[in-house]
Parts: sequence; C-alpha cells; structure tokens
Amino acid sequence: MIAEILDIVSVKGESMSLKEKISEDLKVAMKAREQVKVDTLRSVLSAFTYKKTELKRDINDQEEIDVLVKLVKQRNDSIDQFSKAGRTELAEKETLEKEIISAYLPAQKSEDEIKQIVKDIIAGLGEGERNQGMVMKAAMPKLKGLADGNLVKKIVSELLSG
Repeated sequence: MIAEILDIVSVKGESMSLKEKISEDLKVAMKAREQVKVDTLRSVLSAFTYKKTELKRDINDQEEIDVLVKLVKQRNDSIDQFSKAGRTELAEKETLEKEIISAYLPAQKSEDEIKQIVKDIIAGLGEGERNQGMVMKAAMPKLKGLADGNLVKKIVSELLSG
C-alpha cells in the first residue's frame, strides 16, 4: 500500500510524493466544494510544514506517514472525548476527518497478522527477556505505521499472560 501511495503517477508520468498527492486532492476538493475535506487536507499540509520547520529540513516519506499517524491518533482522542461529552456532531466530524487522513496511510495489519509477528518475536527472545517492555521494543519498529500501538500492546499482554 505504501508503494501505491508513494508511486501514484501524475499526468506527466512522474511519481508524486504523498505531500504532492494531498495537494492535488486539495485542489480537487476545493473545486468540488467539499469543505470538510478541504479543511482536513489543509490541516495535513500545515502539519507537514510544521514538521519541516521543526526539523529545519525537508521531511522524507516515512516522516510524512508519521505525521499522518499522529493526526489520526489526535482524531481518535477527540472522538473519544466528544462521545463522552455527548457531542455527537463533533464526534462525527472528527470521524470523517480521520477517514480522510487514513486514506493516505498504508493499509493497517490485521489482528491476526500482528499476533503472528508478536509470536515470532516472543519465540526469538530468551526466557529472561520475555516481558512486555522487551517484546514491545522489538515489535514496534516492525509495525511502525502499520498497526496501532495500543492494539499491539493489548496483543502482547494477551500472549505473554496466556
């Protein structure tokens, strides 16, 4: 899926970066007058610019994906808070924004795929190293951007206790 996102071919036959793809989609959304999508894509481009300013250099493809993951996490937190407060209209807006941003992320691994990766990591660790910290330390680099950290933590806990 990353290949699909990063190797999207433009009209000129050149591959587009994720940022360029989002910019193009922003133009299309503006012409179609899709206000929520316009606002969301503008916030994504703003987050890319903020990250670029923070690092004092251009951001690479992985850093762009990291920014998108962070934005999705923020939306999830907002959805939880708005739902608890009974603000369903705001929760729905955040859900829509999350879906728009998630469309630019690589496909997430299924729970079964994550379980298999974690089982392999546990099998590769020595008996004394089989604790949640060591397993998470080994698992997260393999699953970065491909799985939610909270889901990985839950699966690690289940496998180590069970």
